[in-house]
Amino acid sequence: MNTIGVAWQDIPEPKWGTAVEPFLHTVLAQLEHSNWDLSVVFCNDAFIHELNKTYRHIDSATDVLSFEQGDEYDDEDGSLRFNAGDIVISLDSLRSNAENFNVTMNEELKRLLVHGILHLSGMDHSDNDPQQPMLQLQEKILGSYTDAIIYQE
Repeated sequence: MNTIGVAWQDIPEPKWGTAVEPFLHTVLAQLEHSNWDLSVVFCNDAFIHELNKTYRHIDSATDVLSFEQGDEYDDEDGSLRFNAGDIVISLDSLRSNAENFNVTMNEELKRLLVHGILHLSGMDHSDNDPQQPMLQLQEKILGSYTDAIIYQE
């Protein structure tokens, strides 16, 4: 069983907040990731800007950051678990992306969540070229969830 934490940094939890965790469980199951621990923090551009500046030395906001832990440990029952890490998503950048790419907030939210999971899975991309293997896998996974609704105004 996967363990997922969802938190809201300096912003109130929206009504759609409870739909994030079930979506993540479904994606992790599709990727055959079990006994994973991960967290997702939703924030504003100011918060993610500071993280980006501190940890990536990039002095600007971004849409999603992934902090891969990659540690295995035995839980109190002796089961082997995987501490995947943390995904941080800026709702300000989510909105900007949706507008810039002419997609719904729901579609962009799913994209950023899947993107974060793929990074925590050890994947990476050198640029944002759609031909990058990670980004192709991301879009393939998203194709499985066209009807999934997380974000609702």
